[in-house]
Amino acid sequence: MPHSYETDGAAIYRQSFRTIRAEADLARFSTEEERIAVRMIHAAGLVDLATHIRFSPSFALAAIAALRAGAPILCDARMVSEGISLKRLPAANPILCTLNDPQVPALAARMSNTRSAAALELWRPHLGGALVAIGNAPTALFHLLDMLEDPACPRPAAIIGCPVGFIGAAESKQALWQSQPVPCCIVEGRLGGSAITVAAVNAIASPAE
Repeated sequence: MPHSYETDGAAIYRQSFRTIRAEADLARFSTEEERIAVRMIHAAGLVDLATHIRFSPSFALAAIAALRAGAPILCDARMVSEGISLKRLPAANPILCTLNDPQVPALAARMSNTRSAAALELWRPHLGGALVAIGNAPTALFHLLDMLEDPACPRPAAIIGCPVGFIGAAESKQALWQSQPVPCCIVEGRLGGSAITVAAVNAIASPAE
């Protein structure tokens, strides 16, 4: 017998978001933050993610304003950059992932760091006013924080810091949250990843639903 299931994509989204809003504790989020959090929860398939999402007070408005002003989106991994929905971007915003740049392996060797961290050195000309989306590599987030300790380093408009994993992920996000060099969003602990990070970017880029 054929299976019976919802086949309307728009209806699936509506029902999914209704379920999230019914089951997740979203009371502490502003209107703009809630929209971003719901998308992140949807990407994770985990209602309890809401308890781990943290937004600094000005993050949502700063990130939205940056994209509307045409800011670039700087991504630590191709899984992040490839997941961003171009049709959602409000100003044909450039998307940059430098991980596969041919300069990176030698740069990583000189730095004695990962390629993910070294790739951020190539962000410097683009970093000012950008939206940073780190969803994979804790070393990238740690290195970004080191870069931003230099007053001469350009400042991004906002940082989505959601690297995932067992080594350094929780610590790098905690370091971002404690220092908050610019407005930021994190998912506490080991949770995170490219899908959650992409969902945050797409929600920031989208008009209110």
